[in-house]
Amino acid sequence: MSKRQIILDTETTGLEPSQGHRIIEIGAIELIARKPSGNRFHVYLNPERDVDAGALEVHGLSNDFLANKPRFSEVARDLVSFIEGAELIIHNAPFDVGFLNHELALLGSRYKQINDYCEILDTLLMARKKHTGQRNSLDALCKRYGINNQHRTVHGALLDAEILAEVYLAMTGGQTVLMLEEEDTTHPDATASSPVPSHTPVLDHNRPRLRVIHPSDSEIQAHTQRLADIDKASGGHCLWLSLSPV
Repeated sequence: MSKRQIILDTETTGLEPSQGHRIIEIGAIELIARKPSGNRFHVYLNPERDVDAGALEVHGLSNDFLANKPRFSEVARDLVSFIEGAELIIHNAPFDVGFLNHELALLGSRYKQINDYCEILDTLLMARKKHTGQRNSLDALCKRYGINNQHRTVHGALLDAEILAEVYLAMTGGQTVLMLEEEDTTHPDATASSPVPSHTPVLDHNRPRLRVIHPSDSEIQAHTQRLADIDKASGGHCLWLSLSPV
C-alpha cells in the first residue's frame, strides 16, 4: 500500500493552550505516494472564548465569524478518522500537536493523544538540519525553494497546509505540483469536515477578505534569479520556471 501522508496546520486564539487558548481552524490535505489525492479536511471552529488581538492580526478570524461554527467536540471523530494511520507532517509540530492534544484531552477518555494515532514529522526540524544557521520559517523556505506564496497575505490553516506540502516535496525531492488552480474557491459549505474534495473549499466564502500585496521590482528580480539558479542546478528541469508569472 502506498504511503499516506497528511499535511496539517491550525490557527488558534492565542499561543498557549495552558492559558485556555483554543483551535479555531484546522486545515489538512492528503498525499498518497507523494501526490495529492484530493482528500482534505478543513473546518473553522467556535473556540468558546475570544480571539486575542495579536492572533486576530495574524489570521483575521474574528469572534463574530467563528460564533456559528461547530465546536471541536463536533468534529473530533472526523479529524481522528482522517489522520489515523498516516504520517502527519507539520511545520513546528510541537505547537499544533500541543493544541490538538489539549483539545482531545478536554473531551476526556474518549480519545487518545495525536501521537497514538499517527507518526509525526516536523518540517521545521528537518529544515534546521538541512539549512543550519538560516531562517526556516515557511515564508523563508518558500523563497529558498522558489515557491510562489504571494497569495499568503494572512495565515490560514488550509492555505498554509497547501504551501507546506509544496515546501515538503521540494525539500525532500520529487514532484511539487499540487494543482491548486483547479480548486473550487466558491463553494458555500465552509465548515465541512468531510475529506471529500467537493465539500471542502480552499477558503470560506464569508471569510474576511485577504489583503493583496504585490511584489516589488527587487523581489521579482530576486525570484527570477532564484528560478534561474534552480534551472541551472537541475539541468534545465525547473518546473516553476515555466509556471512562474514573472
